[in-house]
Amino acid sequence: MAEESGQDKTEEPTAQRMNKAREDGQIPRSQELPPAAMMVVATLFFTMMGQYLFSKMGGLFKAQLTFEPRALDKAELLPAIFGSAMVDGFLIVLPLMAVLYVIAVLSTTLAGGFIFSPHLALPKFSKLNPMSGLARMFGMDALINLGKALAKFLVVGAILLMSVMNNLNDLTNISQMDLGEAIKVSGTIIVDACFWLSLGLVLVALVDVPLQRHQLNKKLKMTKQEVRDEMKNSEGSPEVKGQIRRRQREILENKMMGKVKDADVVITNPTHFAVALSYDPTGDGAPLLVAKGEDGLAARIREEAKEHGVYLFEAPLLARALYFTTKLDHPIPEALYHAVAQVIAYVFSLNQSYGRGHEVVKPTPSIPDEMKFDANGVLMNT
Repeated sequence: MAEESGQDKTEEPTAQRMNKAREDGQIPRSQELPPAAMMVVATLFFTMMGQYLFSKMGGLFKAQLTFEPRALDKAELLPAIFGSAMVDGFLIVLPLMAVLYVIAVLSTTLAGGFIFSPHLALPKFSKLNPMSGLARMFGMDALINLGKALAKFLVVGAILLMSVMNNLNDLTNISQMDLGEAIKVSGTIIVDACFWLSLGLVLVALVDVPLQRHQLNKKLKMTKQEVRDEMKNSEGSPEVKGQIRRRQREILENKMMGKVKDADVVITNPTHFAVALSYDPTGDGAPLLVAKGEDGLAARIREEAKEHGVYLFEAPLLARALYFTTKLDHPIPEALYHAVAQVIAYVFSLNQSYGRGHEVVKPTPSIPDEMKFDANGVLMNT
């Protein structure tokens, strides 16, 4: 079969392919989502805490523009004063910086979730290949990223231009205001600009997130041959499947053998077949077939029955009829009610007369013609 080219990757990626890509760190990541989320949070922060923040910063600036007499006489105090002002300014903006840091981390995981992949930390020598570098620079992904960058530049530029034009009078007169009024006007302009910037960045992110998902899905698409190979590998080799079936059969047989000790009677062929029946005389149901086996398994059932004192009743036709017509843990067919009832009544009579010297006549169960099977499970000619 001729190999399918990369252009034939028309099949959607399977769950196994998606999980493998995730383990390798290939998940959708939007570079536009964190800035948008941070700008939205910054806008909310300035709206609620802006007056307090700008008031504090204004007081700090005003204090630094006031010269202390002792600082004029002792120049060595200037570094300490400057350092104290830097610390005070840092403490003022620290809450905003901490919130933005948390939002930056959380928003990064929104598109594809959080994952730690050691593969990303390993060096990739393929990136040193100049041909691969040229392909990344001039490929379709590079063109898409360039388009996104231009769109983002236009959106942000238009919003900033609009903000400047709307506040042009305040910006030109701000130098003539006193410090308190200038800070208040500046804060209003900043909050207004942040609001419109956040809307623009959110719009860019709403376009970028599904685009990243689409691009990743396109990269992970598979050819029909890849899908077939993956299905073959996931199913496993015949040897592995055989081992699984054998293990399942062993578990089922062990579970079945555990029920033999509680059976009321085991009907045998006498050597090739064995079926164990359980009956509750206080209930309304028919006897249940709790174990059955052929050849080696039949021998195990007989040994288990002997070990736990379960009566072995030799009736070849009845044993084969039960073996071929009744499933495990299912009631016996109605056509065999009379024959099985004779056997169970005989076994119960033996138990009741044990030690009393009473002789119990062993029955010869009568099997209907439609229930007479040979050792191969074929109905016998009558």
